[in-house]
This record gives sequence, structure tokens and C-alpha cells, in this order.
Amino acid sequence: MRQLTCREVALGYEGKAIVEDLNFHVDKGDYLCIVGENGSGKSTLMKTLLNLKKPLRGALELDASLSHKMIGYLPQQTIVQKDFPASVREIVLSGCLNRGGIRPFYSKAEKEAARSNMEKMGILPLEKRCYRELSGGQQQRVLLARALSATREVLLLDEPVAGLDPKVTKEMYELIGKLNREEGITIIMVSHDIAAAVRYASHILHIGRKPLFFGKTADYLQTPIGKAFAEMGGEQE
Repeated sequence: MRQLTCREVALGYEGKAIVEDLNFHVDKGDYLCIVGENGSGKSTLMKTLLNLKKPLRGALELDASLSHKMIGYLPQQTIVQKDFPASVREIVLSGCLNRGGIRPFYSKAEKEAARSNMEKMGILPLEKRCYRELSGGQQQRVLLARALSATREVLLLDEPVAGLDPKVTKEMYELIGKLNREEGITIIMVSHDIAAAVRYASHILHIGRKPLFFGKTADYLQTPIGKAFAEMGGEQE
């Protein structure tokens, strides 16, 4: 099932395009990595997928069965967010607000789902701990559990391993891959880690001022831009 279609899209600010003629699609169960050089528009595309920005031109369409409220999002963290004074359980439960707005209480089903998501991420023993007391890797697991509380369909991940050490990075990628393989959750991830992108992703979208590549990972690695970018190791936006 096609969940998202991008047709002849231009992205930018104040009428000035930084990406043009963008065409790609995402099917249910895909694992798409968005890569590109500094300033290529990766973060702008992510904001557009979240409906926080509108395309300058073109259309970005969701399947009729999917809405923006059904998309889970794991953002890059700021210093202030890392120091947020709430419990792990409270943060994971807050993912449910994306579906139903501000409410005075959570349903029994939402509480059970939050508990299940904490268990999947291996953080259930931490549910009463204060978020700001956790390590970087633990915080990312909390945010991933929160994103899962918002969706069973699509996860948007913006540099989910930024700042993590190699061991924790590998664990995060394996968790994300498991959600994709075993639960059929569609993954759309912005990443500067090209080695991980080609190892885990089923599809690559390499963006720039003009589209550079969209397709299966194996095909990307056979293209001149794919070979060159893999050798460089990618660059962070």
C-alpha cells in the first residue's frame, strides 16, 4: 500500500527554493533513508512531511487511511529538551496526545500501549525515573517509545543516533530495524550516517538542489553519486 507520494515538489523559504522537482513515494513497510550534503534540504523535507511547512510547489499526499496525526516523530534534541523534568512514563504517554489533543486523562488502552512500548525499548524499569537523569541512549529509547505511542504506521526519525557512542548507536539501529522488520512499521529517517543507511534501509532518497537519486539501496550503491557519497561517509546537515 502506498502511504505517501511526493510529486514535483519544491521546498524552500520565503519563495526561494532549495530543493526542486522532488519525486518519491513510500510504501507500507519501507525503510527510507534521506541523505544529502550540508544544506541540501533534509530537515526542510522532514518539516514538510510533518505538515509544519508547505511545499512551494507540487503536492505531498498521504494515503486516505493515514493522517499527519498518525505519524510518530523522533526529533533531534536540544539541550533544553534533554533537561526536561518529567518521568519516563509521562513522556512516553504524551505521545498519545498527538492522536487526540489535550485531555485530562489517558485511556486504559493508551496506558497499556505506553507500557508495551516501554517494554519493547527496554526501559520499563526506568518508567518512574526522571528523564533528565538518563543517559543519552536511554533518552533516545524514551523518545522512540513516545513516537510509537503516537502511531502503528509511520515513524519519522531525524538523526536518531546523533551524539551517541558506537555501542548505543548500534543498539538504536537494531531497535529501529526490528520495528520495521517484525512489526511492519514504515521508517523514514534523515541521516548523515551513510554506512548505516545502506546497511539498514530498503530505499535511499539522496536530495540536493536537483534530485540525485530515489530507489532501492542496492541500486543506489551502483550509481556514481551513491559510490562517491558512500566513500565520503556522508555529511550532516
